[in-house]
Amino acid sequence: MTQYFLGVDGGQSSTTAIIGDEQGRVLGIGRGGPCNHIKTGDGRAKFENAILGALPISGLHFRAACLGFSGGPKDKADLVREMIQADEYNITNDGLIALTGATGGAPGIIVVAGTGSIAYGRNSSGQTGRAGGWGYIYGDEGGGFDLTREAVRASLRMEEGWGPTTTLRDKLLNAVGAENANDLMHRFYTTDFPRPQIASYSKLVDEAAREGDRVAIEILNRAAQQLASFASSVRQALFAQGEPATVCPVGNVYKSEILRTRFEMLIGLEESNTFAEPLYGPASGALIEAWQMAGITPDTRFLPKEEKTQSS
Repeated sequence: MTQYFLGVDGGQSSTTAIIGDEQGRVLGIGRGGPCNHIKTGDGRAKFENAILGALPISGLHFRAACLGFSGGPKDKADLVREMIQADEYNITNDGLIALTGATGGAPGIIVVAGTGSIAYGRNSSGQTGRAGGWGYIYGDEGGGFDLTREAVRASLRMEEGWGPTTTLRDKLLNAVGAENANDLMHRFYTTDFPRPQIASYSKLVDEAAREGDRVAIEILNRAAQQLASFASSVRQALFAQGEPATVCPVGNVYKSEILRTRFEMLIGLEESNTFAEPLYGPASGALIEAWQMAGITPDTRFLPKEEKTQSS
């Protein structure tokens, strides 16, 4: 009889599920809504709809299932076991499945820089470690929100006369429709500007840097240094000196060629590091984890092409 395997990426914006068989082939892929509603009044119903709505084939019993959730599995594990029938479960965080997808299941490190930032790694012994990911108040250095925050700070300094001139101020004011940097700051404190939207203005930092703005260039270079430091910290915790480690950049922040080039250069300063593009996305990573739980080596050529993109 055919054995079925399930991989799920449950995120704050959407849920992706992929089903495969014991031959390492992909049988179906589906998508549902966000999975972060557990603590709201109708949270359970929304969570169930997100998971079950993403399953392309219903009513299956799985040999193994791996589900990775943004924010971790603590409040979701019992519900998953009620909803999905499997012989083995791995209900984990989204960092692990993103890493597995990026490296195809091999040991390595991912440095995620989307709205926020975090580095996550696993070595050949299966030990895992992380750095960063402290949230937008205390951390998320090098992420999109942080880049915009640094641009706002530079704009305020310029406006008050104790910082260098930068085109970032006018770019931000024009994008938001604010009268001045102080008005811009206060708008960003309101619910009209959620964190992902604020993070999206980080592209203006890259735009200014490409036009030669020194303040913007410094912001991007500093962000690259911080992201590389995350990778270095994880490497030191998990990999011996001289042991090879693949480091993959994940997230929209790396669309900045200036930041990305600097980051790649810094990663390469460690001779045993290999800088590499992510192979697959986190849902594929979850399916690879499920296959590996049963000792199956998948044929990753069959993983869906839409999963080979970077996460935001």
